[in-house]
Amino acid sequence: MEDAKVKAKLRMARISAKKVGIVADLVRGKSLHDAKVSLSFDRTKAAKMLLKLMRSAEANAKNNQNIDSGSLYVSYLSVGPGPSMKRHRAGSKGRVNPIIKRTSHIFLGLDEVDGSSAIESADSKKREGGAKK
Repeated sequence: MEDAKVKAKLRMARISAKKVGIVADLVRGKSLHDAKVSLSFDRTKAAKMLLKLMRSAEANAKNNQNIDSGSLYVSYLSVGPGPSMKRHRAGSKGRVNPIIKRTSHIFLGLDEVDGSSAIESADSKKREGGAKK
């Protein structure tokens, strides 16, 4: 993530990393505009969290580094588990059933598109990989 120009992070998000990872795969490597459009039509809680994080990173780019948001793409998106909150619920025969409330850490890095267009080169690599099979 050190090579990304603009960074934003969301720590202790009250959703499991597995659920966020599915949505993160949809926007990884896309331009910022395309990623925000994709997330705005997704109705999941993870999409709302990622959209808010992308808007925060976009604001960081505009205000801190004077970068135009039209030239940004999602260069780094990492989701990992955070600490779990352990709770209990009454079970049958006087026992206790555990409840694990999972959290996650989300790290986002935005970078400027070069003249060679890193997004197009990533798409062409995917196409080449599919053609070799």
